[in-house]
Amino acid sequence: MKPRAAVSRKPVRQRRRPHQQRSERRIQEILRATARLLERHGPDKLTTNHIAAELGVSVGTLYHYFPNKQAILYAMGVRWLEEWQHAFDAIETMAEPGMDPGSFVDAAVERLVGVYQNQRGVLHLVQSMFTIAELRRLDVRSDEVAEERLARILKRLGVPGAAAELRRRARICLKLINVLLLEAMRQDAPTARRTLDDLRSLLVHELTRSAPGQARAA
Repeated sequence: MKPRAAVSRKPVRQRRRPHQQRSERRIQEILRATARLLERHGPDKLTTNHIAAELGVSVGTLYHYFPNKQAILYAMGVRWLEEWQHAFDAIETMAEPGMDPGSFVDAAVERLVGVYQNQRGVLHLVQSMFTIAELRRLDVRSDEVAEERLARILKRLGVPGAAAELRRRARICLKLINVLLLEAMRQDAPTARRTLDDLRSLLVHELTRSAPGQARAA
């Protein structure tokens, strides 16, 4: 179930585009500092004053790059969603006809777990996607693209079914991935390992079960 929260419509565009390497470095520093604060305190206690203090700069300097905290969270979300799609680039490349489903799922899950683990404060960042209207739209579109790609992957791996059925099963796989990866990020290490094992088992089941009215070829 998606969390219910007030949706912010404050401007989320960067004030300054990173045309120079120094500007890009500063933006990366802002995003990393925000991620640290998100991890420590969550989005509700996050302010531009806190971010500026974490960086050791004035709020005015921060405003040269971003007009408010929503814009910073938007930039973080955009870059995280880009990493998510890069992961699907790799997963789509590794999918080959006749590949062992268990081996494919192990490699795919490992790649996707990395996207979550590499983003500090990811749980709070995902929560923010439901409160920033423009970021929510990007998130929805990212899921649509991932679903299309998963349908192509299922077809390449030899999963039976017409296009509509593959798209439906891809949607199931994506829901499982999104929900269980987030759940694993909330858990202690032993519990998270069991959750990821469950995710792998469920995905293998989707890759190997027969389509309605069809028997899986031996």
